[in-house]
Amino acid sequence: MTDLSLSVASRTWSLAEVEALFDLPFNDLLFRAQTVHRGHFDANAVQLSTLLSIKTGGCSEDCGYCSQSARHDTGLEREKLMEVSAVVEAARAARDAGATRFCMGAAWRGPKDKDLDTVSEMVREVKALGLETCVTLGMLKPGQAEQLKDAGLDYYNHNLDTASEYYGEVITTHSHGDRLDTLAQVRDAGIHVCCGGIIGMGETRRVRAGLIRELANLNPQPESVPINMLVKVPGTPMAATEDLDPFEFVRTIAVARITMPASHVRLSAGRQELGEGVQALCFLAGANSVFHGDQLLTTGNPEIEADRVLFAKLGLHGEPVRGRRCAS
Repeated sequence: MTDLSLSVASRTWSLAEVEALFDLPFNDLLFRAQTVHRGHFDANAVQLSTLLSIKTGGCSEDCGYCSQSARHDTGLEREKLMEVSAVVEAARAARDAGATRFCMGAAWRGPKDKDLDTVSEMVREVKALGLETCVTLGMLKPGQAEQLKDAGLDYYNHNLDTASEYYGEVITTHSHGDRLDTLAQVRDAGIHVCCGGIIGMGETRRVRAGLIRELANLNPQPESVPINMLVKVPGTPMAATEDLDPFEFVRTIAVARITMPASHVRLSAGRQELGEGVQALCFLAGANSVFHGDQLLTTGNPEIEADRVLFAKLGLHGEPVRGRRCAS
């Protein structure tokens, strides 16, 4: 019989073990996930991150889900890199609205050195506000992760997106191995890893289990694990993909919590479409982080006031940033 013990630290997960978790009765799965969650976190605390697109559109990659690819006709206008002052203003507003981490995303295959100099300045200025900092800039070249670390970067986001065997169905302009290479550079530079994926892209449950297995077997495991529901953007190759059953999304959250007990599991893209009831189940399943604010990179997100109402209904509260400093 497959070992489904609650003891999950310092182990390697097999695909069969992760699939067995997915196959548990729904109530048993959520009970197991909530038990693991309570062993590592305040059960009613949620970490709040805000995401800002600092450079929108015109990306050369062909990610099948992405509105920002230059290869897809989504009507999105290409924009240049934002001014540092505008980013700092947005970060200050996010902090004042309750966010403890500010995430900056740029639509690049990877940053040019001159652009990385500007992003490094953004990181320093946002960090000075007392916020944790995160960037997602695509694939990194040698030395770039160290530059970001020197600027004070806390987290680098680089999602696996999907399991390795399904990767070619989603992206062809770079490989799964390219993703792992950037993650290795981030780790070697001493930056925390934010790494998750997208579900609902036409994959099978076995592929979803494979994604969670690959994330859980990263050594060390990612500190943050964003789980995205596909947002079907008109003009992208995945715009007509069949909707994923919301209970399957909740199952994925629960399996991520069980296999990555000390990671923050974040409800990310697609949360607006889930509704209050499914979000509540996700929190019960061990999700303890959200993107906070009515806009993600280019897609919608629940408004801040809507989150306040939902959190009040559920008795949830924001998680404070460790060592937060007072700042102007």
